[in-house]
Order: sequence, then structure tokens, then C-alpha cells
Amino acid sequence: MRRHPRRGEAGRPVTVSSEKGAAIGRRIGIGLMYGLWKPRVLGAWQVPAAGPVILAVNHSHNIDGPMLMGTAPRPVHFLIKKEAFIGPLDPFLLGIGQLKVDRSTADRTAITNALGVLENGGVLGIFPEGTRGEGDFASLRAGLAYFALRSGAPIVPVAVLGSTERRGRLIKALPPLRSKVDVVFGEAFEAGDGSGRRTRKALDDATVRIQGRLTAHLENAKRLTGRWARLE
Repeated sequence: MRRHPRRGEAGRPVTVSSEKGAAIGRRIGIGLMYGLWKPRVLGAWQVPAAGPVILAVNHSHNIDGPMLMGTAPRPVHFLIKKEAFIGPLDPFLLGIGQLKVDRSTADRTAITNALGVLENGGVLGIFPEGTRGEGDFASLRAGLAYFALRSGAPIVPVAVLGSTERRGRLIKALPPLRSKVDVVFGEAFEAGDGSGRRTRKALDDATVRIQGRLTAHLENAKRLTGRWARLE
């Protein structure tokens, strides 16, 4: 991973993940995801081909992040909880351009690194619900709105569907091997209201707007893939 010296809000140097590392992660993701499952990707053309962008992904299963890394049209730098960086996974995840974040505090290093990805024209992946759950965008944290307003990067909503429908026979914690998983990219949108404000109210208002767009995209993705009837 190439290291770029920057200064965090606390004044100490931080590391900005390289595109090269994320590109390697994407190639690994493609091999694993298409080798183990059968991803069906819809709307990938809606991800801007260049420039900063934030992918906002629903999160109901552990494979959702790797699935997006292997199906997105551009390399993705995900904000991942620090608990995942254990043992050999720590240098591996850092080496493929992923970002470690401490969710128990305002992690200034993670914030600066994530903004650095966007400043360098990269793709930042975020689970806006903060943790794995129903994957329905029902409870959004303010982090997504903060990054969008601070960077000015557009948000692309992403729905990963099918990862929790059935449990595998060999490995119960994973979907059945060769089962179909849908990844649906939505239309890019701006989180702000055009005023350029970054106040607490602007952040709250942006969070409400974002939640509306993400929820609408998820419902549309279920209808588009035919999974709506199965989930009713």
C-alpha cells in the first residue's frame, strides 16, 4: 500500500489508501465472488466513471462488502470496523486499500483517511446503518451525510439482495454456493440542498434526504429483481 503523508485533525500524519491496493482488492473480489456465487449486477453504469463518489450499501450479511468490491465497476475503499482487522487480516485489508475505523469514538484518523480517498478522486464504500442488521436503511448514522457534505461527492445507492435468503449446506454462515446474489446500483445524487452549508441542521436535513433516497432505491431494487414478492 502506497503511503501518503497527510495531517489529521489532531495534527498527526495519517495514511491514505492507494488506488493500486484497492485495484488488487477488486481483482481478488471478482475471483472470489464470481467463483463462489452467481452475482447479477444491474445499473453499474450509474457509477460515475471518474472522480470521487460514495457508494452507500445496505448491510445484512458479511459478504455484502466483498460482494460489492467484486462487482463495482471501480475499486472501492470501504470503511470497516476495526474488529475485523485481526491477525493476518490486518495487513491484508490495509494492503488492499480498506480503511480501519473505531466505531466507539469519533475516529479522526479514519475520517481523514476517508476524506483523503475522496479528495484523490476515489470511491468510498460506506454501510450507512453503521452495522449489520436488516439491511433496510431504517436507521442511518450521520457519517454518510458528513462525508457527502464535506467532500461534495455524489452518493450512489447500492442494494445487495439475496445474501440472507438461504443458508449454505456446507458453511451455514454463508449463502449456498453458486446461489444468485443481486447487486443493484441506483442513480447518483447530491446529499446537500445546494447551499453549501455544513451546520448541524444541514447535516440532519441531509441525513433525512439520504434515507429517503436509499429506501426508495431498495424498494425499487426488490421490484426490479423480482425479490419483492419473495420478501412480502
